[in-house]
Amino acid sequence: MLELTMAAVTAADAGATAGMQMADAPSEPGAVLRVGRDKSVCRLSTPDDWLFVSRVHLEFRCGPDGTWQLTWLRGSQPDPSSEVRLTVGGHPQPLAYGGTVPLPRGGSGEILVQDRAEPRSVNVGYYHEM
Repeated sequence: MLELTMAAVTAADAGATAGMQMADAPSEPGAVLRVGRDKSVCRLSTPDDWLFVSRVHLEFRCGPDGTWQLTWLRGSQPDPSSEVRLTVGGHPQPLAYGGTVPLPRGGSGEILVQDRAEPRSVNVGYYHEM
C-alpha cells in the first residue's frame, strides 16, 4: 500500500496545513496515483490557477515486483516553472524534469513541488506500507 498526503501551501499559509488531501493505492503491479491540476485523472489535485503545477505533474506507479517509482512528467512547456525535490531519510535530492526515481520499499519521505515565481509549494508526503 502506498499512502500519500498532500498540502498546498502559500506564503500566507506558512506554518499551517492548507488544503490537506489524502490518497492511497495497493502495491499491485500497474497501480497508479497522480498529482496535478486535472481532477479527472489526479487523485490529489492542486488549485486550477496554480500553473506551476502541470495538469498531470507527478505520477506514482507500482511495478511488477510491488515497488513504487515516482516520475515528474514533462508538461507542455520545454522548461518547467517549478522545481521538484524528493527527501528520503532526511536527504533532499532534486528530481530532473521528466525524471523517474524508485521509492524505497517500506519507506517514507516527502516530495516538494516549489513554484519558481511565487512563495508557494505542494508538499506530498508518502509512506510505502509493506
